[in-house]
Amino acid sequence: MVTVTNYHLRESKEKKPFISLELHGDLEMVQSMETGRFYATARKCSMSSTFNETTAKALIGKQIEGSIVRVECEPYDYAIPEGGEIIKLAHRWEYRPEEVKTAVRVVEGSLQMAD
Repeated sequence: MVTVTNYHLRESKEKKPFISLELHGDLEMVQSMETGRFYATARKCSMSSTFNETTAKALIGKQIEGSIVRVECEPYDYAIPEGGEIIKLAHRWEYRPEEVKTAVRVVEGSLQMAD
């Protein structure tokens, strides 16, 4: 389950404005590689939307089935907000809906439930 926690007005490469939704995943416990102690965290990502600002604001707090998963990507530089240190990352976080549990097939132009 993920929760819409905020929205942001962004600009596309073509300079067109759009709304992105900020999503937070469930609470998870992670063990520090340095100290061995556990800390609480939640995965976070943004995704673009077709909503206007009023609709996006109304969605804050809404829970959606799915999860936030780590996806490998081309390496890029990332500035750590707290100290400005630049590190190289090769992953991003992305929303994934729950898997579809019902299969559908097309038979002679009509939809049928798969066995």
